[in-house]
Amino acid sequence: MINRKQVVLGIITLLIGYLILPVIFRNNYYILSSLIAALTIGGIATAWSLLSNLGGMMSFGHAGFFGVGAYASAILSMQYGIPIFMSILLAAAFTAFISIAMMPALKLSGPYFALSLLAYAHIFRIIATEWRGMTGGAGGITGIPPLPTIFGIDFSSNVMSYLLILTIVTAFVGIYYLISKSNYGLALKAMGESETATRVVGVNSLWLKASMLLVSAFMTGIIGAFSAHYINYLEPMFAFDADWTLIPIIAAICGGYRTLTGPVVGAIIIYLLDQLVFKNIIQTGHQILLGGLLIIMIIYRPSGIVGLIFRKNREVKHA
Repeated sequence: MINRKQVVLGIITLLIGYLILPVIFRNNYYILSSLIAALTIGGIATAWSLLSNLGGMMSFGHAGFFGVGAYASAILSMQYGIPIFMSILLAAAFTAFISIAMMPALKLSGPYFALSLLAYAHIFRIIATEWRGMTGGAGGITGIPPLPTIFGIDFSSNVMSYLLILTIVTAFVGIYYLISKSNYGLALKAMGESETATRVVGVNSLWLKASMLLVSAFMTGIIGAFSAHYINYLEPMFAFDADWTLIPIIAAICGGYRTLTGPVVGAIIIYLLDQLVFKNIIQTGHQILLGGLLIIMIIYRPSGIVGLIFRKNREVKHA
């Protein structure tokens, strides 16, 4: 249950994010870009946690959703002239549709399900590499249209891009909360306790898992589409890079993937720590320090940073 203290802290955090940080760092390209990257990871981490925590399905394939969303939006806007924000939503819907191909994997569980999604992500990368006429092949796509200017507001500017991704991630957290508190969320939690028992009382566990996979894919597709228009360039090795799966997982676990805000908090802390500290300690292979941090958190603080702060108050608790 989320108490008053958590609500107040959340409101203060949003006020800082929306009103203070853009003013302080509006001329600091590096810091704003780092915050955008951290929130991008936070969005994927939230989508991953939605599937893993509520859905009870560990995934190693979210890089596939990210890449499909990125390529779909780039192609829709470049080749079919669809307005950017519309192409982002359509790309997310397409990503959710593509995830239907993964439905046979829902019959698997545990590491088998996780590895099957990793295999699907690899297949998507091969398709993007080989389908040269549509995706540009290994050479990628250049000149992707930037985020548009609407009513005089330039969303391609660093400040507006930051505010846009902050809004997207905040919406994801809201969706996570609403699902967790709905009858649908209660059924998912019951399924996590005992899938056999939920089937006995008439709950279609396969449908529940499929729905959660669709929602998680849709959310990750939006993040991928946003990134494509933010960086204006795509190639398969970047779009389907395993880091789009691994770093969000590390962020979610360190932040507390069984909490509502843990994935986002973890993403901001982990990414900024990696870029501003670890990178200065070890320039090449600095991600190894993230691995060490993950091990420490799993052993000593499995509830994550947010779980440690609010250990007496359970948010979106599962298992």
